[in-house]
Amino acid sequence: MKLITSWWSDRLEQEVDVVRWGEVGVPLLMFPTAAGDAEEIERFLVIDTVADYLTDGRLKVYSCDSVAGRAMLGQEGTPEHRMRVLNRFQDFVGYEFVPWIQDDCNDPSIDVMAAGSSIGAFHALAMLCRFPDAFSHALCMSGTYDLERFLKHETGIQAGITEDFYRASPLHYLSDLTGETLDRLRERFVLFASGRGRAEDIDESWRMASRLAGKGVPNRVDDWGEDWHHDWPTWRNMLLRYLDELLPAGA
Repeated sequence: MKLITSWWSDRLEQEVDVVRWGEVGVPLLMFPTAAGDAEEIERFLVIDTVADYLTDGRLKVYSCDSVAGRAMLGQEGTPEHRMRVLNRFQDFVGYEFVPWIQDDCNDPSIDVMAAGSSIGAFHALAMLCRFPDAFSHALCMSGTYDLERFLKHETGIQAGITEDFYRASPLHYLSDLTGETLDRLRERFVLFASGRGRAEDIDESWRMASRLAGKGVPNRVDDWGEDWHHDWPTWRNMLLRYLDELLPAGA
C-alpha cells in the first residue's frame, strides 16, 4: 500500500523523496509543514486517520519533502535564494511530481486534490492557483499565506520581492491574474479552515479568501473556534471532516 521513491530534480538541484499511500482512488497531495519530510503525515497519524478511505479505494495520498518550507524556515542562504527555491519548488511539483502522480493513477488528465497545514496550506493554495488545470480543490488548514517575514537578510533588513517570489505567492500576484489561468481557477474551489486557539491566526485565511473572492474564485472560510489549536489533532479532525465534501460524487 505504501510506496517510497525519489529522484534528482534539476529544478531544485537535489534529490527529493516522495511517498504514496493507497492503491486506487482520488489522488490527494498533502504538503508537509515547513520543516517536514515526505513521511511527516504518517508519523503524525494522518494516514491512520484516513485509513478507511485508503482501504475502500476512495483515496490515494501523496506527499513530498518540504524543500521550499525548509529553506524559508531555516533562513537558508540569502533571501533571494529562498525566493528562487520557493518558485522552483512549485515548478517541481507542477512539472515533475504531478505528472508522476497522474502516471501512477494511469490517467494523464486526472485532477489532483491539494491539502496542507501551516506553510503546507500555502503550498496547497499556491499550486491550485498556479496549476488550476491539474488541481481541483485546495484544503488549506491553519494556513499562513504571506511569507515575506521569511525574507530578511542577516542584517535584519527586509529583502525586496523578486520575480521568483511574485510568481510563487498568490497573495501578491492574484490581483494581476487574467486570462485562461484565471478562467480555469474560477472553476475550482478553496476551503480555508482555521481555529482561533494557540498559535492560530484566522485573519490570514480571511485575508486570502478576500483576495480570491475579488477575482471571482469560489472559496469558503470555516472558523473552528478557540478550542482548536495550531497542531496536528486539529488538522486530523479537519481533514476527516472535509474529505466527503471535497471528494467527487461517487468516490
